[in-house]
Amino acid sequence: MERKMKDKEDGLVWDHGDLMVRREVRSSDYMIQGEHDDRTAPQFRGRKTRGFYKSRAYDRSRRDRQRGNQSGGFGGPGPRSRLEDTDGDVTMSDNSQDNSSQHRFKPYGRPFRKGGDGRFDKDRRQGKGGRGGGGNFRGDRSGGSNGGGRNRSGWYKVTIPHGRKYDKKWLLTALQNICPIPFTPVQYHVDHNRVHFYVDDSSASTALHKCSHKITDTDGYKVEVHVNPSGLPSFLLADLKPEHLEHLKQCMAKRFDGSQQALDLNNIRTDPDLVSQNIEVILNRKTNMEAVIKVIEENIPELTCLNLSNNRIHKLDELTDLVSKVPHLNTLNLSHNELKSDRELDKLKGLKLVELWLNRNPLCDLFKDQASYISAVRQRFPRLLKLDGNDLPPPIGFDVETPTTIPPCKGSCFGSDEIKALILRFLQQYYSIYDSGNRQPLLDAYHDGASLSLTTPYSTQNPSRSSLGEYHKDSRNLKRIKDSTIRYRLLKHTRLNVVAFLNELPKTQHDIASFTVDVNTYTNTLLSFTISGIFKEVVVDGKSRESTMAFSRVFITVPVGNNGLGIVNDQLFIRMATTEEIRRAFVAPAPTPSSSPVPTLTAPQQEMLAAFSQMSGMNLEWSQKCLQDNEWVFNRAADIFTQLKTDGKIPDVAFIK
Repeated sequence: MERKMKDKEDGLVWDHGDLMVRREVRSSDYMIQGEHDDRTAPQFRGRKTRGFYKSRAYDRSRRDRQRGNQSGGFGGPGPRSRLEDTDGDVTMSDNSQDNSSQHRFKPYGRPFRKGGDGRFDKDRRQGKGGRGGGGNFRGDRSGGSNGGGRNRSGWYKVTIPHGRKYDKKWLLTALQNICPIPFTPVQYHVDHNRVHFYVDDSSASTALHKCSHKITDTDGYKVEVHVNPSGLPSFLLADLKPEHLEHLKQCMAKRFDGSQQALDLNNIRTDPDLVSQNIEVILNRKTNMEAVIKVIEENIPELTCLNLSNNRIHKLDELTDLVSKVPHLNTLNLSHNELKSDRELDKLKGLKLVELWLNRNPLCDLFKDQASYISAVRQRFPRLLKLDGNDLPPPIGFDVETPTTIPPCKGSCFGSDEIKALILRFLQQYYSIYDSGNRQPLLDAYHDGASLSLTTPYSTQNPSRSSLGEYHKDSRNLKRIKDSTIRYRLLKHTRLNVVAFLNELPKTQHDIASFTVDVNTYTNTLLSFTISGIFKEVVVDGKSRESTMAFSRVFITVPVGNNGLGIVNDQLFIRMATTEEIRRAFVAPAPTPSSSPVPTLTAPQQEMLAAFSQMSGMNLEWSQKCLQDNEWVFNRAADIFTQLKTDGKIPDVAFIK
């Protein structure tokens, strides 16, 4: 059935049979905005233990490892990375790929030659680079100021070394949360392992520069942020003029086959209709590709076949929009372009392609054989039936259309109120001593034949430069330690050796409110549970350590005395805390360990304390802390308590009396 689409405002007629174009098209404005787009216990029957029964209440600054080998002063990027981006059609090189000495499989064609008739863009421009606490029951107060100078263009280029491994939305959100000046990232793109974007505000550029090494990723590394003065971004230098958009639409209409729902943009720069009007449409320029996709979205969204061959395309960032704007696309031709890595295909993974052409791209030289080439492509497009014109065997897999989401964390799981009270009382006593500065009394918590192991995340980097360096030397990570003798030596045996080892670890303060507990096994003779939470290191030798860390600990215990527990096996895992964990940590104060839970108070204060404890349900120590933080104003303390309890920020130990 013949179908027509009319642009009511511009008067352009799209006929999906015989296409006609008439009247002049009014220009559209394009605004580029940031897209906020990882042992079982031996039988201890008859062994002696003293049990654990005592009733006690409950900024490391080190330069993080510099990841990467860029040259340049003060850890900044080398001279090459300080050059401003060109207009966008300059070939990016990847040494790890181009210099490979292996024989590569080149599927379906003669070897790719880098020659040709030169780069399309003659207007290469270069810019000069430059160098650019614990919480309480009170509300938070924050503030900040910043400044910065301006360069001639008013633009600044922000570079994140090793930024490729980060999710774009996570990285930009983390920067927005920590940067005191709001900013809009412009032309976010990936170059090798680095991420770049631009800002046009000097204050924001200065604030972003100060954000370097203040965000911690999930592997415990600090995120570097480099900011340098820049010339105008390439998209501002290479935008299509308004009067050229009409000619582009006419050219695309001529190349559209309505019967096949196919659009052929092969080597569109040399189209006679465009050349005669002295119009350059270069699809490796961001704005040019965006203009083409916009025309497709507005006029032929039912498109099923798109040919983008011979356009010197070296990255696919702008084609990501095809997933949502051209949902029926199933055939895509990207042959005879300059795609250097199969990782570029990750940007198109949402497309349900059944046919794809990639031949005559440098990425084809990376594979040793045809099987590995097909496998790499099919990982991205599991429905693919034809690659470079060759039929593929039918795909094997499960076609799951319904998206799945990870359920939210449900907090601690104890099994019963009796076990909950037993474990919480044990943890309050254990960490009260552990954080007190003298861990020797922990001897009473361990069985005579107890064992302990410490583990940190596996890493191929130099651990001595990490904040986990002091723990890494004792780490028993089995992926790193292969020698059985060393594995045995790193396992601490007997309670004397265990506590001696714990005394050697840095002094800490744990956030009791961050604890989550999961009971793994419970019998009459054994109780095994896992505890996870956040802690930070405290002042050591007059130096403050600022590193906040996360831990997960498995205690295997046996009953001791009356309602006591003795540890027979202790497995401790330590890693760096994430930015989100750091933000949520220490929102409620942990009580200071002391031998007397209630210091001497005046008579009115004692009466108020008793009344507040009865009203809130908290024990005397936590009730006193809340009143003290609010200057003994009962109503104010009550309001703060109600709010924190509603938010779930008061730990269970506060209600153990």
